[in-house]
Amino acid sequence: MPELADHLRLPCGALLPNRIAKAAMTEGLAAADDRANERHARLYRRWAAGGAGLLVTGNVMVDRRWLERPGNVVIEDRRGAAALAEWAKAGTCAGNHLWMQISHPGRQCSRMSSSQPVSASTEGLDLLGLFARPRALTGAEIEDVIRRFATTATIARETGFTGVQVHSAHGYLLAQFLSPVTNHREDEWGGPLENRARLLLEIVRATRRAVGDDFPVAVKLNSADFQKGGFDLPDCVRVAGWLAEEKIDLLEVSGGTYEQPKLFGYEGRAETAAEPQRASTRQREAYFLDYAREIRAAYPLPMMVTGGFRSRAAMAEALAADELDVVGLGRPLCPEPDLPGRLAAGSVVGATPPPPLRFGRSRWAGPASPLMLMKFLNVQGEMAWYYRQILRLADGLAPDPSLSIGRALAAHARDEWRLSRARRRAMAVRRPLVEG
Repeated sequence: MPELADHLRLPCGALLPNRIAKAAMTEGLAAADDRANERHARLYRRWAAGGAGLLVTGNVMVDRRWLERPGNVVIEDRRGAAALAEWAKAGTCAGNHLWMQISHPGRQCSRMSSSQPVSASTEGLDLLGLFARPRALTGAEIEDVIRRFATTATIARETGFTGVQVHSAHGYLLAQFLSPVTNHREDEWGGPLENRARLLLEIVRATRRAVGDDFPVAVKLNSADFQKGGFDLPDCVRVAGWLAEEKIDLLEVSGGTYEQPKLFGYEGRAETAAEPQRASTRQREAYFLDYAREIRAAYPLPMMVTGGFRSRAAMAEALAADELDVVGLGRPLCPEPDLPGRLAAGSVVGATPPPPLRFGRSRWAGPASPLMLMKFLNVQGEMAWYYRQILRLADGLAPDPSLSIGRALAAHARDEWRLSRARRRAMAVRRPLVEG
């Protein structure tokens, strides 16, 4: 039975040195030019030294008109390739893999980044008015999105990244096409699941053609979007089967959207339709393990599960039960960047619990609007606390577990606003871009 310290051979032939991965977390380190810089290299050198066999970057955008947040790296062409090469060199300095996560936000593009987002359809994002209503992409624009993913993957390989991950989860553009809640199209990109999955599958095919058969191509897929009438477990299993036919190298299972942030474990673990939750340690910790088990029973795909793992016992138990191949860790690596190496060596029992990160009760008995506001502040505050730890690591500083959630959220909001303003000024002097 595999253990955390064991290597993993991927279908393309690449070898992961152990079974622990740093899952993607948006870094927000790019300046107004949208390019990688020395802070990316410093951060990923730190994480590489921490002992994970695989590091996956945060969202790298394929189109600078639409960002997940200010500070995203954008790759449209080979400008900035030298900094990307430094990032890749630093992020693989311990003999580990560094994969670039490639993404398009679609409608999950806040007003700070664009007032004219795009999506599969015109379904808006109801979240305190922070997101403008999107317009539907045209057929020609969809083909352009496919080309952009392949171009970014090509540059990733050229500059030294050792793999790519196509982001089709968490409510971003590819997940918007997959979900009938956000895809109301009546052309070849909408309707039955075969059509809704077309964009993801065409991107995987174009990416494979661009990088070759010996380079890891992975996909991050929603187990479900946890919305009534949305993308669900049977859909997920069917799409996983199509991805298996494309011979992807690793399928990471996660879930949720901005409206239903199950990926953060908010208000407990995700409820699943697969089976009642068992009382084992791995079941208490891993939000999406039931979904992964359903996929694994149907298709022989290398699997990675991210979301909730904290104890070494739960990770080892899931590996021993052959429920996954790679354990994905995200937030624990912000205050403890060396955690993977200690887990693999068996010198710790698990991640150190963070301080309480809530402004108030997670359940609200009052009207819906205060409930939404409280949820939003708690989710944003938690994210901001971890973002600040990432920034400290990128600046060569030690993490600060004593940071309060209030100070973290205030600093995060200030920095995002300043960067957004600087970026808008920079965009104004670039060549004109047509947004719609």
